[in-house]
Amino acid sequence: MSPDTDPRPVIVFDGVCVLCNGWVRFLLRHDRRAHFRFAAMQTARGRALLLQHGMDPDDPVSFLLVEAGNAWSDTGLGGLWRLTTALRAVPRPLRDHMYRWLARNRYRWFGRRDSCLLPPPEQADRFLA
Repeated sequence: MSPDTDPRPVIVFDGVCVLCNGWVRFLLRHDRRAHFRFAAMQTARGRALLLQHGMDPDDPVSFLLVEAGNAWSDTGLGGLWRLTTALRAVPRPLRDHMYRWLARNRYRWFGRRDSCLLPPPEQADRFLA
């Protein structure tokens, strides 16, 4: 199946952000059914998806989840993120504001790598270039 016809959701993430890479590694460990695919925002595919959904690929403030033609960002992400029900007690505008604050400070607090995450060979097919 080609990446263009693969129906699995795609998560666009910051490939040089230490925090973001940690989240992707967490998902790779726990997504045993390989439900999600990934695209670093530094790749052509990641940039195109961000632009397609109205996000600035040079200054994104959020992850982007694209699933069945729909897109979610911030704390409105679907699928796996719906499991974080404890956060639902906080009103969404406040959650989104807090999430964007974290995203704007992610390099300062968690660090930045010189290059994007290289997936393990057995999971390389889940990453879009």
